[in-house]
Amino acid sequence: MSAVLEHRVDRLEDALEAFTRSVGVEFNKAYNGQVRLQQEMLAFKEEMRVFKDEMKDFKDEMLDFKNESLRYREEAERDRKSMNRQWGDLANRLGTLVEDIVAPNLPRVARDLLGCSQPDLFGLRLRRRFNGDSREYDALLVCPGDVLINQTKSRLISAHVDELLRVLSEFPQVFPEYADRRLIGVLASLYPDQSIVTYATSKGVLVMGMGDETMDVLNPSALGTGD
Repeated sequence: MSAVLEHRVDRLEDALEAFTRSVGVEFNKAYNGQVRLQQEMLAFKEEMRVFKDEMKDFKDEMLDFKNESLRYREEAERDRKSMNRQWGDLANRLGTLVEDIVAPNLPRVARDLLGCSQPDLFGLRLRRRFNGDSREYDALLVCPGDVLINQTKSRLISAHVDELLRVLSEFPQVFPEYADRRLIGVLASLYPDQSIVTYATSKGVLVMGMGDETMDVLNPSALGTGD
């Protein structure tokens, strides 16, 4: 082999070796890049999986929240209806306050304050015709020497005292058979204001209110007062 040819062969081998090394470097770069890409894709897929799980948890929480809100609305509606029924029951009970609370205590009041253990008459919601009209009394208790005339109000005001005094003034004409007996007015309310009790006392009118256990006369001294 001539020197020129040998030189060319050497150069060709060097070029081939350089090319091989270059291809190897590029291949390694490409391979490493592909590996990194695969790793990044795997990381991205993992992030997406975590995100999907978080979204599922969020959707589950939102569903729970919606269900809880629905239960709350349903409970609120039930509570509202129950409260309306209770208010209705209370309104009805106020309408029967005299029968349920006041009336059972009137015989005790007559016994303790008047010594009347055997009333001649004890009635509720008594009505009698008078001068072409009618008069109604919440409760009436007749003793041998006295007559208790009760009016019961959900809330007492001073005008109720004056109204009861007018009732007392005409009572002998409405019930002439009891005209010879002392008339005692009794106003009853669950929790009367003290100013009304004071005013009623000055007019000789008894006031009953709720005590620790039952209805009590708040001003027994009124029996010795009055205009």
